[in-house]
Amino acid sequence: MPETPQRTDGPAGWLDRADARDAAAGLERTASGRCDGAEGAGSHHASVDGGGPPGAGGDGGGPYRAAVEGGGPYRAAVGARVVRPRIPLSAGPWHAASDFIRAHHAEERLGDPARRLAEVYDEIAGTGTYRHTARELTFGARVAWRNANRCIGRLYWNSLHVRDRRHLTAAEDIAAACADHLREASHDGRIRPLITVFAPDAPGRPGPRIWNEQLIRYAGYAQRDGRVVGDPRNEGITALARRLGWRGGDGTPFDVLPLIVEGTDDKPRCFDLPPDAVLEVPIEHEEHDWWAGLRLRWHAVPAMATMCLEIGGVCYPAAPFNGWYMGTEIGARNLADTDRYDLLPRIARRLGLDTTDDRSLWKDRALVELNRAVLFSFDRAGVTVTDHHTESRRFLTHLAREERKGRTVSADWSWIVPPISGSATPVFHRTYDTTERTPAYVQHPEGAARASGRLLV
Repeated sequence: MPETPQRTDGPAGWLDRADARDAAAGLERTASGRCDGAEGAGSHHASVDGGGPPGAGGDGGGPYRAAVEGGGPYRAAVGARVVRPRIPLSAGPWHAASDFIRAHHAEERLGDPARRLAEVYDEIAGTGTYRHTARELTFGARVAWRNANRCIGRLYWNSLHVRDRRHLTAAEDIAAACADHLREASHDGRIRPLITVFAPDAPGRPGPRIWNEQLIRYAGYAQRDGRVVGDPRNEGITALARRLGWRGGDGTPFDVLPLIVEGTDDKPRCFDLPPDAVLEVPIEHEEHDWWAGLRLRWHAVPAMATMCLEIGGVCYPAAPFNGWYMGTEIGARNLADTDRYDLLPRIARRLGLDTTDDRSLWKDRALVELNRAVLFSFDRAGVTVTDHHTESRRFLTHLAREERKGRTVSADWSWIVPPISGSATPVFHRTYDTTERTPAYVQHPEGAARASGRLLV
């Protein structure tokens, strides 16, 4: 990034690529630790200032009062008497925290949130931020998936398993936990939706960062003649890994990149992924024996690693998460795009198709066979994968379920509609509300820049 905005629906709808439009401005987080591009100034570290929330002085209104009707959170702490906060807070951070706490208590029927709001307010006043409980973290991560406008696979949002690793801040510990994440998510081929959450940003102390776009990516080796061996998308981060000391792989088109991890008190460092953490599927075709000679493969777990998990004003910049693949992500995008592996001409020639004229639809025919091969190969290997027709029907089921619960489902049509046979799927023939809601998984410009290798070490 930047590049032409890509539309890749992600693992059963997870974002397999971050949109290039998000990388247009602001490439580095501030010294305070807040992620640039976050929603609302100061939303990640709840700064303390010299003024109070609007209306806190005379009329009892403003965000403090609005957070809990009936006198604010301190009523629960001391009984009927309302105690004004001694340390005033800026309105933005308190809004984000209180909105999330109230939503959590309402949706999970946890009762009056006043006492919890009082605890959060005290913690923000004293430290500039607050710590989510394990239950809040799980709720926030799951709802962030539910709120992902570009995700077609949200039907199972409530099944996301959350690994709380907020105590880890050192690069080597984070790299080891990422390998464990991949092992657990692989689950002998039965891919499990999973997120591992590391330490958040805090005032004056940025959280750790994972530079790789996904935990598993294939290297792109630039050649002197301008060609790239491997995945051209990863040319920049491959060069960065080499500058950090990585010796490179075997020079194949599918060499797994090392993890590049930046701890809270460290510079970015490279860590090779253990072989047992990387489940891969050889891509062959059910009918064409020659297909095996192409020596194609793809990894089974699409774990996004540069997106920030934002919950109630707190930013978790290292929170890799995965679902499972939708076949078109691999067969219609990763292996087929002209700026990726660009396999359609090669496959079309092997199929005996006329590639001299686009009106022969050789690209379409090769694309279908490539996608057939992906689905066949994953099924034969016993690895979870879904197809775009099934996932489109599931998305409509998700819409119906959410509407019965009184919740509006937002969606980005250009990402929800599959990259092949779009009009043959039911998600094509309708419009969607595009409102962006929180909690959310957000691609900040600096995260996109890291993944591209554009940020200097």
